[in-house]
Amino acid sequence: MADIAFDMEDRVDAVAAAAAIYGIDDLVDPAVEVLRPAHPRLPFVFASPHSGDCYPEGFRDASRLGPLTLRNSEDAFVDGLYGAAPALGAPLLRARFPRAYVDVNREAYEIDPQMFADGVPSFVNANSRRVLGGLGTIARVVTNGLEIYARKLLWAEAELRIARYYFPYHAALKATIDEVRSRFGGVLLVDCHSMPSVGGPMDHDPGAPRVDFVLGDRFGAACAPRVIDTAQITLERMGYNVARNRPYAGGFVTEHYGRPIAGVHALQIEINRALYMDEARLRPLPGFEAVAADIARLIDTMGRDTALLAAIGVERRG
Repeated sequence: MADIAFDMEDRVDAVAAAAAIYGIDDLVDPAVEVLRPAHPRLPFVFASPHSGDCYPEGFRDASRLGPLTLRNSEDAFVDGLYGAAPALGAPLLRARFPRAYVDVNREAYEIDPQMFADGVPSFVNANSRRVLGGLGTIARVVTNGLEIYARKLLWAEAELRIARYYFPYHAALKATIDEVRSRFGGVLLVDCHSMPSVGGPMDHDPGAPRVDFVLGDRFGAACAPRVIDTAQITLERMGYNVARNRPYAGGFVTEHYGRPIAGVHALQIEINRALYMDEARLRPLPGFEAVAADIARLIDTMGRDTALLAAIGVERRG
């Protein structure tokens, strides 16, 4: 598995300069939490990169959007849906900062140069499909297409966010994956997301109603077939409608970390928000606990599937 460079020494000056420029400390501390099981017994890692709801004051002040609209990109409450994972024996990693502030399901520097008043370094990836859609590492829009900012940013602001949030998140994720793989011999990363109940203007399926779950394995490249097969069968037996890889096949995290040949398998799970939350008011529905209980059943079922464990290379049981 190719590593992301986590060395921050070359970015210390940029971070310090940005903090001095704004006279504020846009700090969410800690940036990421790893909820560890008291008794590790499952070779799984669950990660929720987009459920963070700590919005720095400087970010809110720079935005042209109201607080509720600014949360449009947030996978609200997804970390709660997977809250049983540590008790079942697997770590749960969750970002505390919002996706609209910095998106860790991107390359480190998928950046739109037009967002910045002072230009960007030559090494940024300015031409990815995600950047062109306004949803790069530093997003220009929320997922309904509305512009976030009332002004141009400075490049030092992007460096500040990437140094403080992007790299620490991936450092924690990589360390957790390595720890679990070392313990069991193989590991499955489940990247946990939610999706609007209807395709939005930035999506491949605008206006189309969504199924209950979309499972993404990068069209078979990110995990053993047994993993996605078991997840789909289990969810369908619970009565859910399930699709594979469309409209979501898995983002940067699934693509980057999913290396079955190296004993690291990755599966992205998208949950239809209408199942568990009021999408307009961003409040959990009464059905939230039932969906969370079904997710716990999914985790437990996959953890008991000996063929699945063998397929991901598990050599030792917890």
